[in-house]
Amino acid sequence: MKKRTAFIAVFAAIVVLLPLNILAAGGENGHGLDPTVLVGVAVILIASTMTGEVFEKFGQPAVLGELVAGIVLGNLVLLSFPYAEPLKTNEIIGALAQIGVIVLLFEVGLETNLREMMKVGTSSLIVAIIGVVGPFFLGWAAAYLFVPEGPTLSHIFIGAMITATSIGITARVLSDLGHIHRREARIILGAAVIDDILALLLFGIVGSAIDSANTGKDLDFARFVIIILTAFGFLFAAILIGRFVMPAVFRSISYLESASFVVGISIAICFFTAFFATKVGLAAIIGAFAAGLILDEVHFKHFIDHRKHHLEDFLKPLTGFLAPIFFVWVGLSVDLSAFGKPHVLLFGGVLTVIAVFSKLICGIGALGRGINRLAIGFGMIPRGEVGLIFASLGAALTLKGPDGTILRIVDADTFSAIVILSLVTTIITPPLLKWSLGEDPHKTQADPSTGYFV
Repeated sequence: MKKRTAFIAVFAAIVVLLPLNILAAGGENGHGLDPTVLVGVAVILIASTMTGEVFEKFGQPAVLGELVAGIVLGNLVLLSFPYAEPLKTNEIIGALAQIGVIVLLFEVGLETNLREMMKVGTSSLIVAIIGVVGPFFLGWAAAYLFVPEGPTLSHIFIGAMITATSIGITARVLSDLGHIHRREARIILGAAVIDDILALLLFGIVGSAIDSANTGKDLDFARFVIIILTAFGFLFAAILIGRFVMPAVFRSISYLESASFVVGISIAICFFTAFFATKVGLAAIIGAFAAGLILDEVHFKHFIDHRKHHLEDFLKPLTGFLAPIFFVWVGLSVDLSAFGKPHVLLFGGVLTVIAVFSKLICGIGALGRGINRLAIGFGMIPRGEVGLIFASLGAALTLKGPDGTILRIVDADTFSAIVILSLVTTIITPPLLKWSLGEDPHKTQADPSTGYFV
């Protein structure tokens, strides 16, 4: 067994490090595309696949392995091995990563069943509201204390970053434990969906406020009301289109009966909706999520292939290709030397405590007797990929200071603190849920979530 493990480790080092030497060499081939881009993508896919597999063997989601792969590649320079540095600045890889997060949020929207969410009732709504309001204001206060030199909008954005729950991680654990059909599980999953919608709207509102500040518009009360109405109006319009327009559209073209057509037109709708979101001042991921809500699965019931597969099934290969690129790309931005700074570790620790405590108390919002409110709180803890998505987008946002200087909304130290939060909350959730709910000895085998949901 030890020999086999050693062989795998040596093989992994060869297939990753050898191409990195090619990557560092660079060079054009005279045919337009820099061939080192192909090597870079290959390195990312190999590293993310191997680390993802290892993490899954230890009961952790593959997304953590992909993040760790990016962190390792991005910090090889600390070991005097700078050959992965071109990955950080390559525009094509960056574009693939950005498309990856758009497709990722599109898939999240597809998995969000508004009808099922409404059935869960008042408990999920109350749990979700508490689970957003608490982290937001506590995170805002922590950011003000630890980053006092930062602009107010940066503090608000940091508060917004730690609000959303990673529904995929919780769903995976509940499924593995055989409790997916329990009342607590329905409340958790319903609350997590509402939680994510509120967090995305909050992100869109703060992002629009930052854009307004950069264009010189006054951020008075009226402007904030307009931004809030725009965010809610965009999502509401998407739901109306999905309810009244899209069924007729897909019914009229269902005679084509082609899976490739369904996937192609669906992704096109996703990209168009993401584009229109940016035009009204919202983030592209808000549009991608809205596109997922628009394309409810009922629209595909007329297609023969849909009897065997859902649209999400057809998207899995695309998500499986692009999502790892995004998470490795996020990991590349993590500077391990920042973890040697006491204030970064302290900031990350405080944010983690806030993230855990603020979700634990949201369990009190569950109504009724005989409910395990502690388990509900535990189920709302993991931030996982959600925190990483928000952090990566925040790192790309800038704000003009009073003296004309350009300030990053999420600087390198804050980014590292968010990574700490995402890792810790994701790792501690499975054992906490197992301890609070126990494992059902009569459980039936359920299909676990495959990973990339918020």
